[in-house]
Amino acid sequence: MRALDETRGAVRVEDVYDTDIEDLWDACTTPDRLARWLADVEGDRRVGGTIHLTFTSSASTPAVVEVCDAPRHLLLRTSPGASDEGETEAWLSEEGERTRLVVEQRGLLIENLPFHGAGWQAHLEDLGRSLETGASVHPDGWSADAPSPYWRERWTELTPTYQAMDVG
Repeated sequence: MRALDETRGAVRVEDVYDTDIEDLWDACTTPDRLARWLADVEGDRRVGGTIHLTFTSSASTPAVVEVCDAPRHLLLRTSPGASDEGETEAWLSEEGERTRLVVEQRGLLIENLPFHGAGWQAHLEDLGRSLETGASVHPDGWSADAPSPYWRERWTELTPTYQAMDVG
């Protein structure tokens, strides 16, 4: 977690997965695979297109696809034009037979960084389980009104750790 200015900040999380870069890219960009671990995605997924994301956390936002450089780099501008406009960026890199995923979300209110940090860690853990099983890790579903019960439980466990961290 780091401050970008006096009021806004960024969260950066990463993990290494036991899969090749093409498979991880597919898990991060294909709607049916995204729905297994992160979000329902609808809309125009081409560069310049607008999509709508409903995350397993129940967060829901429009986003514009700014960069889609398969299989290494994705940049979304979230809540375009709104006061809470931000960016979510992902980078993938090969590490032998494994692949590293780095996700950074920018433009968040500083006081909310711990909640987003815990949330992204839970999401990346969900990705790992989805890659292992090839199935959804949220069988009870979620909506814009109610998060996935499993995601919420893990987020609740992780949040105090993030609240104890300093914002750099």
